[in-house]
Amino acid sequence: MITETESGMMVETPLPESKLTFHHVSHEERHQIGKKMRETCPRESHAIWKAPKDRHDPVDLIIESNKGRIAELVPLRHGRMSVSPFTFYRGAALNMAADLVNTPNTGIYVQACGDAHLSNFGGFATPERNVIFSINDLDETLPAPWEWDLKRLSASFVAASRNNHIAESDIRDIVLNCTKSYRENMADFSKMKIMELWNYSLTAEMMISKLKDPKMIKEGFKRVEKEKGRSRAEEIFPEIVDGPQKTKVIKDELPLIYHFEKIVPGQINPVVAEVFENYSDSLSAGHKSLLDRFKIKDVAIKVVGVGSVGTACWVILLMTGDGEPLFLQAKQARKSVLEAYAGNSVFPNHGQRIVNGYRLMQPYSDPFLGWTEGANGMHYFLRQLRDIKIKMKVEEFDKNKLNHFADWCGQALALSHARSGDAAVLSGYMGKSDVFDQAIADFSFAYANQNEKDFAGLKRAIKSGKIEAKYE
Repeated sequence: MITETESGMMVETPLPESKLTFHHVSHEERHQIGKKMRETCPRESHAIWKAPKDRHDPVDLIIESNKGRIAELVPLRHGRMSVSPFTFYRGAALNMAADLVNTPNTGIYVQACGDAHLSNFGGFATPERNVIFSINDLDETLPAPWEWDLKRLSASFVAASRNNHIAESDIRDIVLNCTKSYRENMADFSKMKIMELWNYSLTAEMMISKLKDPKMIKEGFKRVEKEKGRSRAEEIFPEIVDGPQKTKVIKDELPLIYHFEKIVPGQINPVVAEVFENYSDSLSAGHKSLLDRFKIKDVAIKVVGVGSVGTACWVILLMTGDGEPLFLQAKQARKSVLEAYAGNSVFPNHGQRIVNGYRLMQPYSDPFLGWTEGANGMHYFLRQLRDIKIKMKVEEFDKNKLNHFADWCGQALALSHARSGDAAVLSGYMGKSDVFDQAIADFSFAYANQNEKDFAGLKRAIKSGKIEAKYE
């Protein structure tokens, strides 16, 4: 309901848990609402990070986040997280969520990523085979304060830059470039017509053209063209399958891809068969009809990422009668790390929660994106495997590449938040100066320091035997 304040401003009444929305008043009024929020949540207040005296034990939270994972893979997760402070950061989304709830926020909710570190941004294909840049991992997505995503992203640039031995003064420039990009692009998005914004995407050509180095531009376009060619199912088919044409199966590539114990390659695990059958009901009628042209030929277990290690994940090979392949990935959908701090999901299935997040935060979604529930009550979401998914090797980036990537990620996050949130309110709050940028940079360095202390705690826990680690 829209109400009138004492100053005569027309606003909508607050939603439960301070989930404020102002969609139905003018752009200028929404901009002023954001600007007025500086009084109750000063932009400078975001600079502060100080661990509270009753702060959670970081190792205990890692153990907490292991619940529901495949037990034999948990030590591998610990091993990957213990490589460096940066790998620890990537796996410690729950830890940061528990910390962010104690930091200032304006009360404005967006569809948040929940784990918006820089390695979760990259390129992927639209149905028209164009490549766009966006967030590409949304396992933790949930409506939450917009500041949480930006703080996790900005602090990740400090952790990644330190991992790459970048000078501290240069790291600050990188972080400021990220927050400046977010702030300035949010202002641009706030001026777009709503349908224009909804259909807007950051194409690979657009992002690469922003680079200043001709060599980097050439390399960027070359990489995109290469991925367009090799990432189609027909192209990756020879890389990950083996056997005669009519009995193709997925290759075992230990320790990352392997078949179920006591299941012969080509034999479909009944659990997987049931999950797949139920999944098709979540697709549109047209895409379900398309899926019906394919038949499952093989399924294998896949070990993924750092934060996701231990969650159930399968690679599914499907083929038509003429041998045309389709690869799907089925992944366990667990409770978001944000739910304890931002409120429970409105969706009964966590796969549905994730699919909804993809559709809100990305301009285009995989036509095979869907969800289901297994007989054991476990939730899953499915999508295509490696259908032009360009992952950035951020561990190899120098300061120039990190600077450019910070600009890209800031712009992409702003677009995702503008799609579900209110760009005019957020832009009004951040303003035109760099006051907000500097505050987020201060927070990012302080939190990166905290992350390094927590990483040291993990190493001590492994050494003492409190938790087990397995190394590849």
